Amino acid sequence: MLVFKSLRKLIYRHFKNMRWQAVAALLLIYCFSSWVLLRWAGESALLGSDFIYWLIVTASTVGYGDLSPETPLGKSVVAFYIIPFGLSMFALTAGKFAAFSAFQWRKGVMGLKELDLNDHIVVVGWNEDRTLSLLKLLREEAQQYRNRDICLCVAAEMENPMPGAIEFVRALCLNDEEDLKRADIADASTIIIDCAQDDQTLSAALNIYNLNSSAHMIAYFRDESLSKLLKQHCPNIECTPSVSTEMMVKSAMDPGSSLLHHELLNATTGMTQYSVVMPERLPEITVRDLYIPLKEHYSATLIAIDLDNDGKPEVNPSLEHRVKPGCTIYYIAAKRLRELDWASLTQR
Repeated sequence: MLVFKSLRKLIYRHFKNMRWQAVAALLLIYCFSSWVLLRWAGESALLGSDFIYWLIVTASTVGYGDLSPETPLGKSVVAFYIIPFGLSMFALTAGKFAAFSAFQWRKGVMGLKELDLNDHIVVVGWNEDRTLSLLKLLREEAQQYRNRDICLCVAAEMENPMPGAIEFVRALCLNDEEDLKRADIADASTIIIDCAQDDQTLSAALNIYNLNSSAHMIAYFRDESLSKLLKQHCPNIECTPSVSTEMMVKSAMDPGSSLLHHELLNATTGMTQYSVVMPERLPEITVRDLYIPLKEHYSATLIAIDLDNDGKPEVNPSLEHRVKPGCTIYYIAAKRLRELDWASLTQR
């Protein structure tokens, strides 16, 4: 019994550490040795073009019976070598493949897998209060517009909170360039940085900006002074402050304001705020010329325009303001307007 246990442990240890090259070598040795033994036994009928088919069917004990050994020696070879060793090889290969598949799946869930993404959205950091809701809303938006992949990159001890829906990278530190590169930061088109602490957000944003300064980057801060500091070094980053206090004040003075803002930000139901860039080929028009056709043709309401493309949209612009090609137009609608007939909108 002791010898059996020791042998079992030895086999298990070698099986666990066995590489795919070793498994392939064993399969080749098994096939070649089976062919040699059958030829020695005089089973020439089994050694033709159907040899591999017959070997797999026999070794896996499926046994269709369309081909079988005829000589006594051939039957002995099949009974005492091909079937026992074939079962072992079949179990070895199937077990190795199952273990490899499970390991690859666990790597994805644990955030250890190498990714190959492009033009995707990366969320950096984990905040217990809002990151999961952020990911769900992003996924809703991404499915409506360009269907972009979403990747969460965290330094927390956790697994993928939405397996199968988003990609996941777990880093030792959000300042580690190698871990950030696993999230394909350099190829991302949008990067959202929202860590548990503002100082973590600041350091992560500075490091990520060096890796990809062309992406649209948003950083969430509770302390406005840190957002100003970040803007001095990274002017293209959009810093989003906490508006909970302002929202409470607005709701106190204008009842229903919090529900109104929630409606405008909700990507799943009701009217939502979207944006679109005016194509370069169009002539300049006034806000008046754009506002009315947008409402008539698409039931959409123009609320703001970034006239100077400086990331600071002008809310409720004057009807006489000139809208130039390349300007970002913000509007409220039931769904995102993917294909606008600009010719009809700009007719005067």
